[in-house]
Amino acid sequence: MKTKNIAIALLSLTLFAGTGCEGFLEEDPRSTVTEGFYYENAAQAEENIISMYRLGAPVRYGNAPSAYIGPTASINTFLTGYFSNNYEGQELVCLYARQLTRQQNSRIVSNTMNSIWNDSYRAINIANGAIKHIPEIAMDENQKKLLIAEAKFFRAFNYFYLVKTFGDVPLTTEPYDLAQNPFIPRVASADVYALIEADLTEAVDVLPAATFVSAGYRITKYVAAMTLSNVYLQQDKFAEAATSIRIVTNSPHNLTPNSNLELGSAYNKLRTDDRLAEVIYSYEFDEAISNSAWWPTYAFSSSATSVFDKYAIFERIYGPSNRFLNVYNTDDLRIQPNQFFHWEYTNPESGESWSSDAAGVWYFYDERAVLETGQGTKDWNIYRYAEALLIAAESIAKSEGVTAEAAGYLAEIKARADTKGKTVATYRSELQGLSVDQFVEECWTERLRELPLEFKMWDDCLRTGMFPVISETEKGKVTYQPLVGAKNGSGATFKESDLLWPISMDELQRNPELEQNEGYN
Repeated sequence: MKTKNIAIALLSLTLFAGTGCEGFLEEDPRSTVTEGFYYENAAQAEENIISMYRLGAPVRYGNAPSAYIGPTASINTFLTGYFSNNYEGQELVCLYARQLTRQQNSRIVSNTMNSIWNDSYRAINIANGAIKHIPEIAMDENQKKLLIAEAKFFRAFNYFYLVKTFGDVPLTTEPYDLAQNPFIPRVASADVYALIEADLTEAVDVLPAATFVSAGYRITKYVAAMTLSNVYLQQDKFAEAATSIRIVTNSPHNLTPNSNLELGSAYNKLRTDDRLAEVIYSYEFDEAISNSAWWPTYAFSSSATSVFDKYAIFERIYGPSNRFLNVYNTDDLRIQPNQFFHWEYTNPESGESWSSDAAGVWYFYDERAVLETGQGTKDWNIYRYAEALLIAAESIAKSEGVTAEAAGYLAEIKARADTKGKTVATYRSELQGLSVDQFVEECWTERLRELPLEFKMWDDCLRTGMFPVISETEKGKVTYQPLVGAKNGSGATFKESDLLWPISMDELQRNPELEQNEGYN
């Protein structure tokens, strides 16, 4: 089923490829899939829906098409100054993000913004076409509802990525047809969020109560509920987030256990196994149809080219600073070698060795790809149950207090990473002694430790308005200060204009209804 879904998605994108238009929604009907004659039967509807699995916002997290720059979502983390790209001299968007100098370099930064804007709106337009035309198809009514719910999920997921990136954005729920040429103005973010919430709420109600894997790698009730909880959390709607995330915490998903504290750890299982119940939503890869491109090479620095012969380039395109690594206590399993990070490696076949003073990302390592095939197949996890527990802990604490339930969720994350055998019960008891503010900061810090490689860090800075100041000398110590005015991990000071990316300059030229975000030239 997994292979079939990828194949259909890629075939659909090939069939619906545009003619090179770059403007906002300025595509011909075959690329936008909006005209009714692309929705004449159930098979067409199915293909159009599956095409969205590999278009727009999901691609921002999962696709690694370049040896020198990672998925687009990774660039956001460079704003914190705690991660960097060793090739940022070429990939200037990474440099300007880390140095907080995007405002003076809008043209270069805009090249990346063009792809985010265009691909997301293309996916939204396909979703709008599906929502409009699928009800007209003579097909099983239950299947109609499922396909429309998937379309609403992807419309919401793409609008969510856009609103976090640009703030106020154009909002349309109607498919854009070739005969039209709308100049759509930006609307308030609150209006965009209202549509996102409505779409995801309907998706939660309609989609099957199954895990992503058991549903054949299709969007499920729990994927939609997880995303809805994320959307509520991003807006500080804690009571709503607590309600929706309980759908996930009461689901068949669960936290992967450690078999041991070495290669049998939960983190190594997550690195190697696509079928874990911890995986809520992932971006799929397959060796024969769509491999993971350059993901396996991101585990090392450039000197690893002498250690392997399956890839011509290795580059540390997303590497933590030593200061960031101080976020971990010394006995945290996640900072031990060959868990999330590593500093040395010996090729088991040739005996050639790699070592580095700067941490490589072991979580990206794909043994079969780098040693045998040159074709990575490990799926990229977009949502994990660990994040669900962290959302639950924070949202319940903020809306209901530091209850045993909230403390228990956070305790599960802490206990799994503990190398000294401290139990969930012990952590839960200790955490219940914290004030709400103290507990919430513990949630924030645990998100830094658990999710640093999944590109969630900047979203947390935006939603909390706070910046994590990681101690340079004391391991495990993190304090928080207001984001605007704080210095990032590279010493640059956050300005109000750093909170959003610039609107694509091509879109500004094409659509006179758009205005640039404040602070950008």
